[in-house]
Amino acid sequence: MPAPPISPLPSDRLPAKSRCTRKNFLVFGSPAIEEAEIREVVASMGSGWLGTGPKVAQFERDFGAYKKVQHSVAVNSCTAALHLGLLAAGLQSGDEVITTPLTFCATVNAIIHAGATPVLADIDPVTMNIDPTQVAARITTKTRAIVPVHFAGRPCEMDALCSLAAAHNLKLIEDCAHAIETEYKGRKAGTLGDFGCFSFYVTKNIVTGEGGMVLTRREEDAARIKVLALHGMSKDAWKRFKDEGYKHYQVVECGFKYNMMDLQAAIGIHQLKRIETYWLHRQEIWHRYNQAFADLPVTLPSAPEADTRHAYHLYTILIDEAKTGISRDQFLDAMTVENIGIGVHYLSIPEHPYYQQTFGWKPEDCPHAMKVGRQTVSLPLSAKLTDDDVEDVIQAVRHILKA
Repeated sequence: MPAPPISPLPSDRLPAKSRCTRKNFLVFGSPAIEEAEIREVVASMGSGWLGTGPKVAQFERDFGAYKKVQHSVAVNSCTAALHLGLLAAGLQSGDEVITTPLTFCATVNAIIHAGATPVLADIDPVTMNIDPTQVAARITTKTRAIVPVHFAGRPCEMDALCSLAAAHNLKLIEDCAHAIETEYKGRKAGTLGDFGCFSFYVTKNIVTGEGGMVLTRREEDAARIKVLALHGMSKDAWKRFKDEGYKHYQVVECGFKYNMMDLQAAIGIHQLKRIETYWLHRQEIWHRYNQAFADLPVTLPSAPEADTRHAYHLYTILIDEAKTGISRDQFLDAMTVENIGIGVHYLSIPEHPYYQQTFGWKPEDCPHAMKVGRQTVSLPLSAKLTDDDVEDVIQAVRHILKA
């Protein structure tokens, strides 16, 4: 899920000392857009298919083939994907859904929009993923689903979560916003639960600007999600205007405006073709960071677990002021002065006023997520980064933490 990019600081907030050598601000998460995407978008505009059309259908097929599944539905965001997956899971008012406190607000909001009650289970402080033992402790007679988030591209402990879901007859909806390439014991993220929800937001590993995808095990779930994603109409809008003649539709449910456009899919079709090339580039950057920061007094990401594939979506370090002599927020400001855009993933969900006021949550309820949320910093990690960009990031981090 997206986090707001860090913008350059106003002059009255600039620290006194800087070694800034970059002329241009390095935008956090800026995507790699190549000529093939541009040509495809222009072709879509020339064809007249701007909304949901044949390129959306192609992107669904291509993504399904990449994930080795039969049922995939393109939508306009991962938030929409989560909402529709939860609705297709049959949630009702009063049902409880367990999820992680270390996630973007959309994960929790989708549960609320589906009419259910979110329940938070704390994270494992090493993997930063939801802790299955904490999940087990929060299952009640009202629990109907679990929404694990594969944080930063690292797969959750899915064997344990799948076992809990099976034992208690719960739906499992994977939030794969960070996890397009992620694998767990030979299986692709998004295919282990009942639903897999993906993001193609502008900062993600492959992008469509805005966009998402839902994978389902059952054909009937995919069919219902397609209907719900387009106002509850029984036919895709673009099919009504093909040269086969007008086709009447019927509204069979009270749906939403969640469909993806061909203009978005035109980008995604070509991004998907380069997914492995981009993954290898981010993996290389990840290892360069590990080597460059090994001697610094910060906590680096733990190594990927055996028999898994990390998507390398985020590279997060923890800034402990007691060890570094600088607070996390001072570090954020100092990096901005160095013309390096960075992110915060994430302040824990109970830190936010809305959830405190609505559910009575306190940060201390999830101590591991609270600590991570107050110390975390995400460094640039995208396919667009050049060797010079990466070196600028490394030198800036080392300068600030060595000063």
